[in-house]
Amino acid sequence: MTMPGRVLVTLCTYNERQNIEQLIPDIHRFVPDAEILVIDDNSPDGTGEYIADLAKENPRVHAIHRPGKLGLGTATTAGFRYGIEHGFDFLLNLDADFSHPPRFLPSLLAAANQADVVIGSRYIKGGEIAGWGLSRQLMSRSLNLYARAVLGLSTLDNSGSFRCYRVATLAKVDWSNARATGYAIEEEILYRLKQAGATFVEVPITYEERRFGHTKLHWKEAVAAGWVLMQLRLGK
Repeated sequence: MTMPGRVLVTLCTYNERQNIEQLIPDIHRFVPDAEILVIDDNSPDGTGEYIADLAKENPRVHAIHRPGKLGLGTATTAGFRYGIEHGFDFLLNLDADFSHPPRFLPSLLAAANQADVVIGSRYIKGGEIAGWGLSRQLMSRSLNLYARAVLGLSTLDNSGSFRCYRVATLAKVDWSNARATGYAIEEEILYRLKQAGATFVEVPITYEERRFGHTKLHWKEAVAAGWVLMQLRLGK
């Protein structure tokens, strides 16, 4: 596909080596000219070492090595700052476990001329979730409904990280003020960008089960996310 400008793909990792080994070539299969940044939180399984070696061989792969498990929120915003500082035009983010299939990356980029933020959505017409049980679907839908009510968001899928951002719009926000360190960062990003005047569009994707490893999202994390969003709304 024809790239709309300089594109950076960001992946936040903790113990995702088996996935990353397959994911990076698959990303480049669908967006061959994109550069990839991996933000790794000192994964015990050797994810960071693998990326460091790969980056030496492949100039389109970059890494940020952090000293420990500092959380998805700070990893995500570290990727934003990298994209801003290095002059990229668009930043694509997806989970590092294949739950966001790279085959949808071209459709997110194609919609980037319509809005500042393109959301790969499970909940608009055409979107799907493969392999989830009732309890996990209930948790996700409840959190999305809660985010819409508390933060005034109009988009349907606010908790997923599969997105394309216009970097010039990301640069309007001081991400050092981000409050969420965990999964609530996804809703907080939309809220802060909405306050900065960003426009949004959703495109359908199919969410799939991770290929290797175990999910890191549980009810306790969802409850913590809800509390962070309420604090954000109250300005505390």
